[in-house]
Amino acid sequence: MQITTIGLDLAKNVFQVHGVNERGKAVLRKQLKRDQVAPFFANLPPCLVGIEACASAHHWARKLQALGHTVRLMAPQFVKPYVKSNKNDAADAEAICEAVSRPSMRFVPIKNVEQQSVLSLHRVRQGFVRARTAQANQIRGLLGEYGLVVPQGIAYIAQRVPPLIEDAENELPGNFR
Repeated sequence: MQITTIGLDLAKNVFQVHGVNERGKAVLRKQLKRDQVAPFFANLPPCLVGIEACASAHHWARKLQALGHTVRLMAPQFVKPYVKSNKNDAADAEAICEAVSRPSMRFVPIKNVEQQSVLSLHRVRQGFVRARTAQANQIRGLLGEYGLVVPQGIAYIAQRVPPLIEDAENELPGNFR
């Protein structure tokens, strides 16, 4: 049984493997637990492994490359057209296996640990900015219900809200202040 191409579906607790030979005939369908994946692939001869780009895909791609396999990541929207039947892990693994062998398939570059670290920092910062903007809009909206208008922009919140809270002549109730 010479496996040339494998589709690996990374689910939450169990991973689904679908392997085909050089003729495209399915020769492997297996479900693996997370701790079984590395030993399983360590015992396989090097082959092409397709993985849908998801939360842990870059980690597994690096790990499988270290074991000698060629790994290709694909965006989920490019794999979806290859799902033949009901949406389940086995069907997804088969679709991934089919999609990775297509010559016109577009692949996602595998990120190294440093690249992922920088992207993580950017994502966290973006989340903080989004939360800050939401909080500023909420403050503006609540003050607007009392007839107090604060222009859009973070700088205006810092400039104008403290004096509004201190002003005893506006209609803001004590517990709101």
